[in-house]
Amino acid sequence: MIVLRNLTKVYRLHGRRKVVMDRVNAVFPTNVSVGLLGRNGAGKSTLLKMIAGTSDVTSGEILSDGNISFPVGFSGSFHPDMTGAQNTRFVARIYGVNTQSLSDYVQDFAELGTHFHLPIRSYSSGMRSRLAFGVSMGLSFDTYLIDEITAVGDATFKRKSRAVFLDRMERSGSVFVSHSIGMLREMCQAGAVLEDGVLHYYDDIEDAIKHHAYNMRVQ
Repeated sequence: MIVLRNLTKVYRLHGRRKVVMDRVNAVFPTNVSVGLLGRNGAGKSTLLKMIAGTSDVTSGEILSDGNISFPVGFSGSFHPDMTGAQNTRFVARIYGVNTQSLSDYVQDFAELGTHFHLPIRSYSSGMRSRLAFGVSMGLSFDTYLIDEITAVGDATFKRKSRAVFLDRMERSGSVFVSHSIGMLREMCQAGAVLEDGVLHYYDDIEDAIKHHAYNMRVQ
C-alpha cells in the first residue's frame, strides 16, 4: 500500500512557480495495478520519482508498507561511465541479491548484445530503458513503477515485456504510466488522473479513462 498524505510538489523555474501536486491525499492499494493518466506535463513522471524517493517532495509525505522499484524507464540512477553489466551488479549489491544471477537475467532479457559491456553513456534512450526494465523485472518488489517502458523495442520485445510484467503482477502491484489506453486497460485494474495539481483515484480503470478523456476534450 502507498499513501500520499498532503503531498505537494512545486517547481520554481525562471521566477515562475509551477504546482505539480497540491496537497494530494490518496491511497494506492496493495497488489493493485493503478494506471496513472494525465496530459503531457501534468507531473506523472514526477510523481513516480517522488514515490521512488529519487525526487524530493516540497511538503507532505509518502508512506508505504512494502518495497518499491525505481521508475522503470528512468535510468537516471545508472552511472553513465559504468557498463550495463557493472550497473546491474551494483544494483544487485544494493538490493542484496546474487550479482551473477541478476546480470545473467538482464543480459538475456534486455537484448543489448555486446552493448551490455559498454558504458551507459553510449546507449540510446531505448537501450537504457530496456536495461532499466530488465533490472527492475529481475528484482522482487511489492510495487513496480512503470513509465511507458513496454512501448520500447520491436513487437517481439513488447510481447515479452508484457508477459513478464503480467507475471510479476500476479504477486505485486504497480503504478503504471502510459499514453496507450489499450495498454492501461490490459495492465491495470484501478486508475488515477492527475490534472492541475489534483489527483483523482478510481477503483475502476474505466472511470479514470473517462475522466481523462473529458479533461482532454476541455482544453
